[in-house]
Amino acid sequence: QVQLVESGGGLVQAGGSLRLSCIASGRTLVGARYPMGWFRQAPGKEREFVGRIEWSGDTYYADSVKGRFTISRDNAKNTVYLQMNSLKPEDTAVYYCAVAFYAPSSLITTARGYDYWGQGTQVTVSS
Repeated sequence: QVQLVESGGGLVQAGGSLRLSCIASGRTLVGARYPMGWFRQAPGKEREFVGRIEWSGDTYYADSVKGRFTISRDNAKNTVYLQMNSLKPEDTAVYYCAVAFYAPSSLITTARGYDYWGQGTQVTVSS
């Protein structure tokens, strides 16, 4: 099994920054090289792809966050980060990290492309 714990959410004014962290743990991770993704879900909306980072460090982003958000990871710590700059009120959502083990890479921008999920952390951007 895999456990994911996000942290770093909070309330910030528009134009501000936040950094989210996600720590992964579990025996399944031992010796594994796994991609990790970030998603978000606003009230009344579907879960939305934010970005993904491969074990190699290669990253992919949704157009809505490209140039403002940066994903990085520390493989030794099984931790992935989401640096969010120039935040907008429309970035308000619960942010989730996820790990991909079994799903095909063709699904990397969908929730079906990930097998384990954290509990989420709330990000609220005030105008």
